[in-house]
Amino acid sequence: MKKVWKNNLFLLKICFNTSPKLTIAFIAEKIRNEICIFLEFTIGLNFVLSSAEFGRPFREVALFFGCLLAFVALGLWYGSWVYQKLQMKMTPKIKKTLKAQLYAKAKEIDLSCYDDPEFYNDYILAISESDNQVDRMFEFLNKTFTGIIALILSLGYFMATDVISMIFVLVSFAGTFLVSKAISKLNYKIRTEKNPYERKLDYTNRVFYLNDYAKEIRLNTEVGGELLKDFDKTNDEILAIDKKNAPKRMVLDFLKNYVFSDFIIQVLFISYLVYNALVLRRITFSSVAVMFGLAGRLRHRMMLVSELYSYALETSLFVDKILKFLETEPKIISKENRPVPESPSEIELRDVSFGYSDKDGYILKNINMKINPYSKIAIVGYNGAGKTTLIKLIMRLYDPCKGEILLDGVNIKEYNVEDYRRKIGTVFQEFKIFAATVKENVVLDCSDDVNDDSVISALEKSGFSERLQTLPNGLETNLTTEFEEDGVNLSGGEGQKLAIARVFYSQANLIILDEPSSALDPIAEYHINRSMLTASENKTVLFISHRLSTTLIADRIYMLENGEIIEEGEHSELLGIGGKYAEMWKVQAGQYNS
Repeated sequence: MKKVWKNNLFLLKICFNTSPKLTIAFIAEKIRNEICIFLEFTIGLNFVLSSAEFGRPFREVALFFGCLLAFVALGLWYGSWVYQKLQMKMTPKIKKTLKAQLYAKAKEIDLSCYDDPEFYNDYILAISESDNQVDRMFEFLNKTFTGIIALILSLGYFMATDVISMIFVLVSFAGTFLVSKAISKLNYKIRTEKNPYERKLDYTNRVFYLNDYAKEIRLNTEVGGELLKDFDKTNDEILAIDKKNAPKRMVLDFLKNYVFSDFIIQVLFISYLVYNALVLRRITFSSVAVMFGLAGRLRHRMMLVSELYSYALETSLFVDKILKFLETEPKIISKENRPVPESPSEIELRDVSFGYSDKDGYILKNINMKINPYSKIAIVGYNGAGKTTLIKLIMRLYDPCKGEILLDGVNIKEYNVEDYRRKIGTVFQEFKIFAATVKENVVLDCSDDVNDDSVISALEKSGFSERLQTLPNGLETNLTTEFEEDGVNLSGGEGQKLAIARVFYSQANLIILDEPSSALDPIAEYHINRSMLTASENKTVLFISHRLSTTLIADRIYMLENGEIIEEGEHSELLGIGGKYAEMWKVQAGQYNS
């Protein structure tokens, strides 16, 4: 129970800290609304009926209702201000605050977290449910203050009229509370069981509507057919979960909505009231009518109060996922926050071994490598050799399982992580073009105060300048049609040139190019490599490739196979050895002979 209230308090604090005005005004509105309802349908109705029963003057009745209507009209104006202006304006802001915390944590956590399916499932659930939980918090405040104020007023009225009525109320309340708690636990169990299957449905949904897959789906109809089969199978799995839990849910709903609600309140309680008025003459007929109407409203409010804990419990279970994600501490942290050298420095890998998990073993084994400042290094090998994993270690997206990586003779763990990564400019083979302007895609930040000349220079070095001249709005052209109808979709090669321009624009002193020219033809690849070499004379460059045109301009080449360095040296030296590199070169030589 302590954890339930702690998790709900976390949400309440976010709501209050972001908008105390809305939180307080919302609670005040719920209290006001319930008092108005009580005055209208209990005190007001009782006053009218008793006036008719006992002959009270009409002038008194009219005066009473005039005052009541003025109070209600003022309350309705206040309620309209809370719902239509304040809540509509501030609720998105509160949701934004929570999402901002989640996004900030997503940038901070280790890349290895995404390799853990259980963690990733929880992360997806946390993100997808964050907006819902803010809405649930306001609904919780609604249930709490509506239900409690109604109970206080109604029970006070019952106690003043007939104390024994309390027994019916308490029995119904206790039964509904216990059953509601069981229903909430069942709902959460069903939701978590469905989550993996709903992720599969979401994937199928993306495949059929995203532009990325459109050509493949149309050219390979079998793929679409298989996906639809999986779609049907996944829906059947979800249906099976619902069927499995349907009997228990039906019994619980019957107990809650009929036995502890309708039967006790509307049958037993009303029978008791009529008996008191007709036989025992203990209450008036006007009181019977009022208490009969009050019983219906009390039943609904009582259900709200009885559901408070179970509702808070269900919210808590989802908030627990959010908190678990927010409380995840990165393992890749700075030990001493040592400042990173401003100029290119020596990088050395000593006996580095790495594996993503214990069961898969090491992907990289006993890697020893020394990269001198300003040198141009090529790391080559066939797909799966471990090239990309190696650069992830150098970028400190992962830490080695064994061995160490040194920068300027100091273990990279001792440098500030963000500053260390900021000194590295990287272009991955699977680069991303964002739904933003050309300028923003190069700068990768707010570009309002950025000098256009520096961006254009970077685009010229990457070979994108000709395409830039054809764009309707130049640097301000929106890329992709995700949000802009007039957005421009770049080809694969154009996109890679734009991604490479990011490296030219950055102030990094180590440039890592992971298959950056894979979408380019050999001639374009040659020109890009030459441009890269010229533009990065004062930087250290690592070329990662299985295409060997890059090795012609490299100072040193490392050949990887099965996670190990099997050959190293200059191009001519490795050709003279006649090993795996020479074999690979001969296969591709026809494309690169000058």
